[in-house]
Amino acid sequence: MTQQQETTLHYPLDSTLPSPAETIEVAPGVKWLRMALPFALDHINLWLLRDRQEDGHGQLREGWTVVDCCVNRAEAREQWEQVFANGLEGLPILRVIVTHMHPDHIGLAGWLCRRWQAPLWISATDYNVARVAMADKDSFGGESGADFYQLHGQRDETFLGHVRGRGNYYSSLVSPLPTAYHRLIDGLSLDIGGRSWQCIAGYGHAPEHMALHCPELNLLISGDMVLPRISANVSVHATEPEANPLQLFMDSLQRYLALPADTYVLPSHGKPFTGLHQRIRQLLEHHQERMADIMQAAGSQALCAADTLPILFKRQLDVHQMTFAMGEALAHLHYLWFGKRLQRRVDAQGVLRFSLSSS
Repeated sequence: MTQQQETTLHYPLDSTLPSPAETIEVAPGVKWLRMALPFALDHINLWLLRDRQEDGHGQLREGWTVVDCCVNRAEAREQWEQVFANGLEGLPILRVIVTHMHPDHIGLAGWLCRRWQAPLWISATDYNVARVAMADKDSFGGESGADFYQLHGQRDETFLGHVRGRGNYYSSLVSPLPTAYHRLIDGLSLDIGGRSWQCIAGYGHAPEHMALHCPELNLLISGDMVLPRISANVSVHATEPEANPLQLFMDSLQRYLALPADTYVLPSHGKPFTGLHQRIRQLLEHHQERMADIMQAAGSQALCAADTLPILFKRQLDVHQMTFAMGEALAHLHYLWFGKRLQRRVDAQGVLRFSLSSS
């Protein structure tokens, strides 16, 4: 994000950030938590929504709905225990909402649900993809993952060894999930604390991401779909090798233009901001610019996904970031391939390469 783009957004809380296990009220009945992640993207924002739910005896219980959970590790569980003691005003957690199935969002959902006997709310697609990923020892890695990256030109043995060693990677970051859930679906209206929150489905970053919009508060919990400083990772994975996720992502972004321009956006990473429409345009332009760069490079040589990494990423990538970068590179190539601007073939070395379409 350029400095000029940054100035078009407004951060109502300026540089204020919650300290570990601290909660900051960002709107009536809405609290912000920020927990550490053991990745280059080193934090996630979580949200507490003041709620009341009817129990099995027809009585209303006061408490909180949690939106997103952090990864399953001891440090995050300890932070949550401090929040339970100091941030809930003596009230229980009544419901756990997960925007999507990535480990930083769903990681402690099962633990929270068991801890508070609270139900899990999530889209059907993401719940079931998460269940499959928990059971698949090669999810997001293993030999099939290494073969996939080699097909797309990544032959670095250090990186491939990292991928092969990622067996059980997903389940190492995600607590066992509840065996039942409540389904979130596009357009569903949830009553949370007497306010209506509408579900907005988004695709491309996750199988069926759910953002939450509250018209009364003019507030959007955007998850990873709209972030203020970075674009969410949009990747092609070995499990769906001919997907077109960037088309899905860009189409999904345009749906948020129907919300008021002054919507207060609560993202999963970065600071709460206003300037929703400007940010959507920036994200769309960013991806179009990267594809223009790829098309220019393809004019002089056939490109595999590994070839496009220096075009898309100007910084040094570690092996963990490389998995995201390869998926992102392929997402841009597939967008152009599906649009018939590029054609593809496997070369003599067994690498899939994209070149300018003869049509």
